[in-house]
Amino acid sequence: MGNWTLPPTGGHMEKPSKIYYQTMTKKDVEERLKVNDILLIPFGSTENHGDAQPYGEDVFIVTRMCEMIAQKTGCTVAEPLWYASHPFAHLGQTGTVPIPDDLTSALVRSIVSGYWNAGFRKQILMSSHGQEYIIPSAIQEWAKKYQVPAVIIFLDVMKIMGDALKDKAHGGPFETPFRHGDEAENSICLALFPEFVQMENCVDTKPWGFLPEGHIDKGGDIYNYPIPGQSHVGGSGVEFAVFPEGVLGKPSLAKAEKAYEAIKNYLNYVVKLHDDIRAKFPPGVLPEAKYMTQRSEEEIDLLLKGPDRGGRHIYTIAWPS
Repeated sequence: MGNWTLPPTGGHMEKPSKIYYQTMTKKDVEERLKVNDILLIPFGSTENHGDAQPYGEDVFIVTRMCEMIAQKTGCTVAEPLWYASHPFAHLGQTGTVPIPDDLTSALVRSIVSGYWNAGFRKQILMSSHGQEYIIPSAIQEWAKKYQVPAVIIFLDVMKIMGDALKDKAHGGPFETPFRHGDEAENSICLALFPEFVQMENCVDTKPWGFLPEGHIDKGGDIYNYPIPGQSHVGGSGVEFAVFPEGVLGKPSLAKAEKAYEAIKNYLNYVVKLHDDIRAKFPPGVLPEAKYMTQRSEEEIDLLLKGPDRGGRHIYTIAWPS
């Protein structure tokens, strides 16, 4: 679909390139909304990824790809959320900063509310840290509470990369199965932000669990095993005890080019999703309210206008706590 340059000329979070919402002025945003009112919201984590990869790896994976998508489509990117919900197995891992599930959900609902009120009523939330058990739930809770026209979509990065992240035994380019901080994930890092990776410090580990292979997914839920990685406790040990190195596999085998297909698959998909949303709902157009809510036409009109155009803000419905 698109021509992508890897590694990208990335790192726009503090540049005046008007990719990120937080670097734009009120006037900038008003002009942007006239031509493109789709917002990408990256979710990552602060998490141990070993001696060779940065703690913010999950953030940089999504922000670098968001920047590339925004440059191609003209949409806007929100600054990322650096902290995340984690499964039980991550608790106590040195350097990892988990936050509670209910706080994660509240943050998601608050973020969605704030950007809806700002005029970005079409939002694509994405995470390379999983959280597929909490972010979609938060979106559903938000919709049940507010019941206003919107297009809010969550994307699990690794699932969309899919087959291109698998090992050679399953048709992919990698020597080893995809797992946290391993060959595949480190290859993504090298392809997107090589300046943060220290290959000379790679430490490899040999993954193992209590149950035999075939029950619990190896990572990213891309192998379609019966039990997703976040859907168990006790199928393996907690990581501070069994993988204190912070990686599950062989990051030393990583090469940027191994991840190119996976990254391009994701970028191409999100551009297509963006374009399909924009074609169906051009700037300023949303799903018809009668198909989304039983709130009165008058109330919806006031909410869509917003407080600075004689309408109402979204918090007149409820506070997202």
